Amino acid sequence: MTSFKTEIDLPNPNIRNLYPVLPSALIPSLKPEKAIEVYEQALKKNPKDGALASKIGKALVKTHNYVKAINYYEAALKTEQQNFLRYDLAELLMKMKQYQRCETVLLEALVHESVNELQALSDNCRYLVLLAKVQNKVDKTEEALLSLQKARDVQAKVLKRVQLEQPDAVPMQKQLAAEICAEIAKHYTSQRGYERAVKFYKEALVYCETDHKLMLELARVYLTLDDVDSCHDQCSIILKNDQLNEDATLMMADIMFRKQEYEQAVFHFQQLLERKPDNYPTLSRLIELLRRAGKLEEVPRFLDMAEKHSSRTKFDPGFNYCKGLCLWFTGEPNEALWHFNKARKDNDWGQNAVYNMIEIYLNPDNDTMGGEVFENLDGEIGNSTEKQESEQLSVRTAEKLVKELKPQTPGGHTQLRILDNYCLLATKQKANIEKALNVFTEIANNEKDHVPALLAMATAYMMLKQTPRARNQLKRIAKMNWNIVDADEFEKSWLLLADIYIHSSKYDMAGDLLKRCLNHNKSCCKAYEYLGYIMEKEQSFRDAALNYELAWKYGNRTNPTIGYKLAFNYLKAKRNVDAIDVCHKVLAAHPNYPRMRKDILDKARMALRP
Repeated sequence: MTSFKTEIDLPNPNIRNLYPVLPSALIPSLKPEKAIEVYEQALKKNPKDGALASKIGKALVKTHNYVKAINYYEAALKTEQQNFLRYDLAELLMKMKQYQRCETVLLEALVHESVNELQALSDNCRYLVLLAKVQNKVDKTEEALLSLQKARDVQAKVLKRVQLEQPDAVPMQKQLAAEICAEIAKHYTSQRGYERAVKFYKEALVYCETDHKLMLELARVYLTLDDVDSCHDQCSIILKNDQLNEDATLMMADIMFRKQEYEQAVFHFQQLLERKPDNYPTLSRLIELLRRAGKLEEVPRFLDMAEKHSSRTKFDPGFNYCKGLCLWFTGEPNEALWHFNKARKDNDWGQNAVYNMIEIYLNPDNDTMGGEVFENLDGEIGNSTEKQESEQLSVRTAEKLVKELKPQTPGGHTQLRILDNYCLLATKQKANIEKALNVFTEIANNEKDHVPALLAMATAYMMLKQTPRARNQLKRIAKMNWNIVDADEFEKSWLLLADIYIHSSKYDMAGDLLKRCLNHNKSCCKAYEYLGYIMEKEQSFRDAALNYELAWKYGNRTNPTIGYKLAFNYLKAKRNVDAIDVCHKVLAAHPNYPRMRKDILDKARMALRP
């Protein structure tokens, strides 16, 4: 230590050669505070030395003295000789969440005449990438995309120069080019621009051909677009080199489900879950897929496997989330709420659990919101004062839960706005519905082909009895390509449009939409219920009974309304024993269910008498 101080005090012309040594010599062996003291003494001897200011700044960051670090950087920048410090300053400002100042520093760094030197081009690229990060932080998504596109163009120039001037640096610069393209692709994915996302992930893979992470992202986008063949190709390449890659295995299983190769798909999941029964992200995905495949009866064995794995399983938020999902999908909303509530405060599972709880509170019976076909049929049962009070309480609970949501992405914020305004729809008050409709319209105008917003608009129009306007929005959705991200919204929109067609006696058009629902979700109770209704209207009671049977089965035989319709069509189809059996099941759970005894049970018994 003494030797360093002595040399600093001496008027030695070679003293500047010692400064670069200071960090490695001092910081590991001394406290950063002591190192800063030595740096400051050196800086007094040569106040224009930006390298020293940089070292002091970094040492101050180590001691968490961020304000003083910023001051050092800004002082050094005033000399106009140390522009390379701008990046350090901007990075620090971003760390301190001073996004506006950070953006200003970066924009100033980019204001200069056109450059062509390798170092200057490289600096520009770094500034632009950091600028995009800052702009994303403050929801300037379009500006962030523009910054990334500029960075991509600059990096292309860097790659041309670096091949001639610094061949050893080519791999590192290709990696940076790939990262920029991947960021652009992520932006388009978040904005539902999936085709453009594919383009940029492919470009990223030109730079890094064997990057499994990029291949997985590209495969996910292909799967979102329902391009199963392209997704399969990417996953095959990954699994060829990494047989235990969990994400690729899951996607392969997903593809097999879509090709209706159920046994092979479940086998892939079984392999993963036998290795790790408490792999709840995998289990939740399996439950989703088994629902779409119409095979929810297979879920309990996987839940049992998880329970046997550990005595603590029942308390695990991931397990409770999966259990809640299964119960929700099998028509037991109250039990599902109980399990989702156990996952509600968890960092990993909490947000999804809360989203699901809100959906259940707003629509516990999974009705077609805005639909008219079953409105009058269920009217006698659905308009009791007790039921109305229960609905109002559910809406208030949903409103409280909405406040617990903390989305992290622009898409998440949009989803939250839509859900928040669904709470207004659920009040069934005209002023609230109109207020929600304005929000849905604004989102739909700002975000092209946003399926959830268009569905929400259509639902609001139906509740306001403006059927033609609702139909126009639903027809727009019907013309779009299905994707997994908006799968539930596509299903709800097809069901609502089918409801409109059925109400107008356009049964063929409704039937096509209902078959589309079942093609993507074989457990869709509502689609079977509507098909049953169409057959019933056409006096085809046997076919009606077959569809109501499936609606009854996939609703876990818990919905009394469907039970009534099934029993009624069994009676009409002269299947009296089956009608009696269903009546007993409904009346065991709902002893006072209207008209069940008089309209069906008594008549079926009479028909069996000799």
